[in-house]
This record gives sequence, structure tokens and C-alpha cells, in this order.
Amino acid sequence: MWKWLCGLDTYFADVWNPGQRGLNENTNWLLRQFYPKKTRLSNVSQKELDYYVNLLNNRPRKRNNYLTPTEVLKTYCADLN
Repeated sequence: MWKWLCGLDTYFADVWNPGQRGLNENTNWLLRQFYPKKTRLSNVSQKELDYYVNLLNNRPRKRNNYLTPTEVLKTYCADLN
């Protein structure tokens, strides 16, 4: 467990347990919109990768009442202060 932004506890999934990585697996699927399987990420520039990561991190989510993860985190952190 790690303390992260706003004092939130952060947990990492066990490498051998894919059942713990639901969000990770979903995010990998979302990345496939930009990079098909077997794409060598070593051939992708950091700038391009950062662009797509930013798109995904700022995409509204139905489970968050159509807020982005950043908006939810900001609201959560503001409520703590």
C-alpha cells in the first residue's frame, strides 16, 4: 500500500492474479483503439504516447456520472480539506 495524492491508499495487483486487475485490463483494451496488438511501443514516441494517455485520463466515465477521473479526484480531494 502506498500513500498517494490526498492521502489516498494505493494498492497494486499481484502479478500472477489477473482477477485483481480489472481496471488495468479495461485500460489496455482502450489503448487498443490507438495501438493494435503486437505494436512495438519502442517505435512510438513518448510525445505520442503521452497524448493518448492524456485522452484516456480525461475521458468522461459513465460510472463517474460522466465526470472525468481527474474531476472526481479533484472533488474528492477538495472534500478532504
